[in-house]
Amino acid sequence: MKRFTNIGLKASAVLFSSAILFACSDEQNPGLEYAPDMYHSIPLDPYSQIKENKFNPGGLNMREPAKGSVARGKQGYNLYLSTDTAEVAGVELTNPLRAQQNVEAHLAEGKVLYSRFCAPCHGEQGDGQGLVGVKYKGVPAFQAGRVAELPEGHIYHVIAEGRGRMMPYGSQLNPMERWQVVMYVQQLQQGEGATVVTDEETENEAGGNPDTDNPVTGDAPANDTPQN
Repeated sequence: MKRFTNIGLKASAVLFSSAILFACSDEQNPGLEYAPDMYHSIPLDPYSQIKENKFNPGGLNMREPAKGSVARGKQGYNLYLSTDTAEVAGVELTNPLRAQQNVEAHLAEGKVLYSRFCAPCHGEQGDGQGLVGVKYKGVPAFQAGRVAELPEGHIYHVIAEGRGRMMPYGSQLNPMERWQVVMYVQQLQQGEGATVVTDEETENEAGGNPDTDNPVTGDAPANDTPQN
């Protein structure tokens, strides 16, 4: 009996070794899959590509969204601009929060976000005299010059994409938060709760010409855009 057991074990070992050698002999052979439906989704999965998809261009499961489509829950944040610039955004974008009933709540939240992200440069009153803004010099006041007339879409684009010396805040503020900040900035543009500082006063306090002096980069700052 013991002899037959040893023969059986040796035969099993030989078969197992042969199976391993056969599986490794063909590098292109993935081997056998048991219950493949448990591994691969039968419906088309955009994040899994098993074989060519004959229904989509390029044979891929994943496709780009149709131009002009808006993700569920993102109505009012369509940023398909004809040209991706702040000037075009100022014409083509409008604040969807103004159509809602809780405008005051959005404005209050915008003030909180402004004090957190914008005030260090632009100042609590939007006069460009924040602690960082004083060091940078030439940060424009929201109530002076062309900055006071910038439309809401222009401000939104600058917040999201940045401009001049201002870095983009798109990763810190989601679309709704950006529009909330825009609402508060527009209140500062109107001088509500803010001290108006003219371009001449800003130049004198900075000790130079904000249109030409930039101690950080040597370039002229974009004084016609909000450096949020």
